Amino acid sequence: MRTRLLPLLIVLMAGVLLALGLPLAAGMAAVQQQRVVVDRIDDTARFAALAQFVTTSAVEPAAAADERLHTLQAELARYQDLYGIRAGVFYRNSKAMAVAPADWSVPPTGEGGQAFQEALAGRRSHDPQQVWPWRRSRLTVASPVIRDGDVVAVVVTESPTGQLRSRILHGWLVLAAGETAAMLVAVGAAFRLTGWVLRPVRTLDAAAHGIATGRMNSRVAADSGPPELRRLARSFNEMADNVENVLEQQRAFVADASHQLRNPLAALLLRIDLLALDLPEGHDEVSSVRTEGRRLARVLDDLLDLALAEHAAADLQVTDIAGLVRDRVDAWTSVAHRERVALAYHGPAAVTGWADPVALSSALDAVVDNALKFTPAEARVEVVVEAAADRVTVTVADEGPGLADDELARIGDRFWRSSRHQNVSGSGLGLSISRALLAAGGATLSYARNDPCGLRATITVPRTAGEDVRA
Repeated sequence: MRTRLLPLLIVLMAGVLLALGLPLAAGMAAVQQQRVVVDRIDDTARFAALAQFVTTSAVEPAAAADERLHTLQAELARYQDLYGIRAGVFYRNSKAMAVAPADWSVPPTGEGGQAFQEALAGRRSHDPQQVWPWRRSRLTVASPVIRDGDVVAVVVTESPTGQLRSRILHGWLVLAAGETAAMLVAVGAAFRLTGWVLRPVRTLDAAAHGIATGRMNSRVAADSGPPELRRLARSFNEMADNVENVLEQQRAFVADASHQLRNPLAALLLRIDLLALDLPEGHDEVSSVRTEGRRLARVLDDLLDLALAEHAAADLQVTDIAGLVRDRVDAWTSVAHRERVALAYHGPAAVTGWADPVALSSALDAVVDNALKFTPAEARVEVVVEAAADRVTVTVADEGPGLADDELARIGDRFWRSSRHQNVSGSGLGLSISRALLAAGGATLSYARNDPCGLRATITVPRTAGEDVRA
């Protein structure tokens, strides 16, 4: 979920920063250009004041006009040498009055020609087109020279834009650095925000997984995250409490019922034995009643064991898994010889894991007993121990008839037995008890086909005590 939420937040924040940064960048460029335009307007106004009295009149000596013209030409030349800006004063017919450099003239078309025509109309030229760092251009500003209410000439300046474009680019780089820093801060804030929002979700997911795998004491701390998730955490805890109470009541009922039924059943079996003394030897009905009574007693014992296995806490400790498996294989060797089945162990001499030795022994007994029951004579049952970095696996593989795919999904369910094996003794609770015993210690029991035939049962034991196992 974080991989979907985090890019969305980053894209939204990047969009906000771009929406703010682009207009700001354009505004910075406009401000820089406006400063240059204001300076050029001041310069053209000063040159217009000098050129205003250059033209001679009938009562004025020509020498005075020539002196003012020489002064204007000198000012334009010094201005061009100092700033590198072309400047000139042109008559209405575009003939130069004074110009620097000497070979420059008013452009007949384009932005310069348009500015000249606007100045001839008695108004300053419009603001030049915006200059951008990637486009080379020149900035043209024109102002009219007015004498006796008439426009007698036009002052035109044409500025290079190299420094202006450099200043704009520098301002943009500073803005980009600020935007980048803001984006980094926003990404960090997005990480913190998504972590704050999703931390209760991850905790809730872990708690739900714990309950699904049998750790009914899993709960969620409802003190962090948004209010909606805190309410969800409290509701989850209430639901888990109710589920745990219902299961506890169910376990208590099964245990109490099994325990209460054992005494009447024992008394009933005793009365049957006493009744059999008055009947002929080998009476079929009495033998059938005894068999069913003993089968019912085994079912009650298994129900009580299952209730205790689901309720009891595991005594976890570092255990020599290989040594324990070898002991159980040796214990079942005599049974295997009686059934004419080859029972063999393969694996290391010693390998440790984190398990409850009693629970693991009971589970191994149930799995090996199940394998010997369904393995025909002259076949093999192999018990293999393998160690990995984080777990130890104990595999019990037989060469019996095996199970179909739909039956593999149901193996381990309470009272379930394959329809093909109903004549084999058992209550259908042994593997359920084994799974409950292993789950209490963080171990698992799974089943698969054993090629070419048979069933493969795999017990997986953690090598170290993880957080979920300690809990």
